[in-house]
Amino acid sequence: MADTRSGGGAPTVLRVVLGKRLHDLRENAGLSFEDAARALDVTHATIRRMEKAEVGLKLPYVEKLLRTYGVTDAAEIEDFVSLAREANRRGWWHRFRDVLPEWFSAFVSLEGSANLIRAYEPHYVPGLLQTEQYTQAVLRAGMPHAPDSEIERLVAVRTERQAVLVKPDAPLLWVVIDETVLRRPIGGPNVMRQQVDWLIEATAMPNVRLQVMPFAYGPHPAMYGPFHIFRFPIEELPDIAYTESLVGGVYLDQRDDVSAFLEALDRMCAQAAPADTTESYLGGIRKEL
Repeated sequence: MADTRSGGGAPTVLRVVLGKRLHDLRENAGLSFEDAARALDVTHATIRRMEKAEVGLKLPYVEKLLRTYGVTDAAEIEDFVSLAREANRRGWWHRFRDVLPEWFSAFVSLEGSANLIRAYEPHYVPGLLQTEQYTQAVLRAGMPHAPDSEIERLVAVRTERQAVLVKPDAPLLWVVIDETVLRRPIGGPNVMRQQVDWLIEATAMPNVRLQVMPFAYGPHPAMYGPFHIFRFPIEELPDIAYTESLVGGVYLDQRDDVSAFLEALDRMCAQAAPADTTESYLGGIRKEL
């Protein structure tokens, strides 16, 4: 994946997987983008965009490409077409397209499909662990001119995202937060107390691993900013790293790029306070609020 600050609608993870499968089938058949494009009577850019999940998968195109690439088994073709039909369905987040930036819709899709979510957050409690009041305060600080209705819609998005942690096949969420996250008074004392209380409860969840990087531990490998890494139970889909700025998000899936983030996070996890001490650490913070 790449910078998604502009372009087509955010792809579902399944669409990304199918795009990669079409890429592999084409290359295994020894065909170029131009060869595939001629089979559909389209431009080679259309084939590229299909493989990169930048456009929806038109079912007649998919079936024609599979046959062009040498797939002759009718059942295999039907299975692929059925998956393409499923991949084209809009995610639940499409209901919030009026307030949710397109570049962040891809993040929500990845978050909902991952079986492992790792992250470093130096500024805020991660979205999946925020209370509603904390979320409101964060959004209001970042969007001071937004109407209340927009803030309410964005709070609803974050609340719905959090359902991923309690679904039957919930991912493991493994996060390192900086001590700054717990010291920054967001929303006032009551909001912070409620937020820390919830973090204490969350540490008891079997699929949540939370570590704190105290100030006293000094510098660490990721002091440049927050990031996420997603891993999936799908062999064809590589790990994906995500970073963002004020104006958009960047998604990286090249092995060398993702490895740099993984190495930094592994070193941070070894340096930060162990996860089994987090509840006690949070309890000390709670007494100070």
